[in-house]
Amino acid sequence: MSCETCHLRDLYALALVDRAWDRAVRPRLYSKVHIVGNDWPIHTKKFKMKSGVRLKLLRRTLRERRALAQHVREIKVPRLQADGEPIEAKTLDVVASVVMACPNLEKLIGFYPVYGHEFDRLTYALSTRPNFREHVWIIGENPSITERSLKQLPPGLMDYEQAGSFLHYHDRWRSLSTLFLCSQNHGILERDVFVQSLHRLPSLQHLCISNFDVDDFDDVTLQSLPPLQSLRLQDLEGVTFWGLSEFSRTRSAKGIRQLALVNLDITYLSAISNILLHLTSLQRFTLVQESSPEVAAGDLVFQPVIASQQLHYMHWDILVPGSANKNLASSIRAGGFPSLRTLRAPSDHDGQLQMLCRPRAQVVLPSDKYSRAYRASSEGSTSDTARTLFTARKLAQQRIEDARNTVKFKVVIEEDGVVQEVFDIQGFMGTIGSRISYHLVSDVPGSDNALIDFQDLISGAKEVTPRDGCTGMWNASHHTGKKWWNHTERCRYHPVDLHRFF
Repeated sequence: MSCETCHLRDLYALALVDRAWDRAVRPRLYSKVHIVGNDWPIHTKKFKMKSGVRLKLLRRTLRERRALAQHVREIKVPRLQADGEPIEAKTLDVVASVVMACPNLEKLIGFYPVYGHEFDRLTYALSTRPNFREHVWIIGENPSITERSLKQLPPGLMDYEQAGSFLHYHDRWRSLSTLFLCSQNHGILERDVFVQSLHRLPSLQHLCISNFDVDDFDDVTLQSLPPLQSLRLQDLEGVTFWGLSEFSRTRSAKGIRQLALVNLDITYLSAISNILLHLTSLQRFTLVQESSPEVAAGDLVFQPVIASQQLHYMHWDILVPGSANKNLASSIRAGGFPSLRTLRAPSDHDGQLQMLCRPRAQVVLPSDKYSRAYRASSEGSTSDTARTLFTARKLAQQRIEDARNTVKFKVVIEEDGVVQEVFDIQGFMGTIGSRISYHLVSDVPGSDNALIDFQDLISGAKEVTPRDGCTGMWNASHHTGKKWWNHTERCRYHPVDLHRFF
């Protein structure tokens, strides 16, 4: 299996055939420029650079040949530092100069520096691209804001210049449709800045907000969100079950098709019921939390407890056993989800949800025996309540095997009152005729976590230190020998689609 380097080399070879091939290949060669892994040692020695050789060569090409720069829509910048290490200012400047050379740039992927409310050239360069379509803000700590927080309470921790600069960055993003806002190390983005920045993006459709303090994002801020199609709320202390219920009744929430609620600690099941009731366009719903949402004391319970006529995908993961799984199962049994086709429940403790899905012969994957969770399970260091897909598949498969070993019913063949033969029909786990598929596969291939997280987006460990990467060995038989096919070992890069978060 080849990599980006091999792929680009082959496209370049096609472009050298003749002018017709060059015209056909050029847009494919430059529309998505993915620079992956470390530089070739010969290049670093030749150009007397420690890193970033290919990035600077790309900048020179785009500056000298503006026609090629017009084709660039997406750039993947190589990871030049390990996870947790700060990105050097000179690296940001080089990436910024490449961005400024691409007038039609839509995406910058694989490179997400922390923004600490201080000016940097890369953030400014991205703010000038009118066709930019997706952006990830990682808001970091700022010393001046931290100092002010010791003397006063919010709001007002961000000064006028910091708030104005952040808002100004959104003025030209008229085509931006996907936005991520994540706080890191107590990064602050105050309520009014939240609301104003989001309403400056007329094309915004997909929004993810994560890890902000109660003073930055709460129920009031939630009610002020613009109309969206996809929304993910994660680790937000200020969002309560009451705020979610009220938000589901707003006009802005009517068009939401995908909703993910991660670690919000929703107390009452009525909030989830209201969300599914009022979001009439909702097709995908994700709920992940540790505690089980319960029916409030004194509430009348009618079946189905929760229901949605149009929902076709549900990720339901309640870690601590409670009545939530039972209420969902009874709601599905009562016809509350007629359009549901896929159910992913990693914490289906007693198999009530699996029983309502189509029977499956096998749930475990062949790759499970190579996972870290398998080795930990062999050593007895994991429990059956751990939130891992390996554990979920193991328990689901065990329930299937137990059902197979149980005689469901017997077929007795008699002739003239004499029993001739008796056939034992083994049991199965599931419901015959169900249209729901029991799905226990991760959003990220090879991961043991069901739900994709920010670490899957920003981590560059596989790129910095590749294992079993590509060196071009697949083409080693070429008649020109090693000089043709060999290159520095680089990982086989797979871009993370931001829409997987919803």
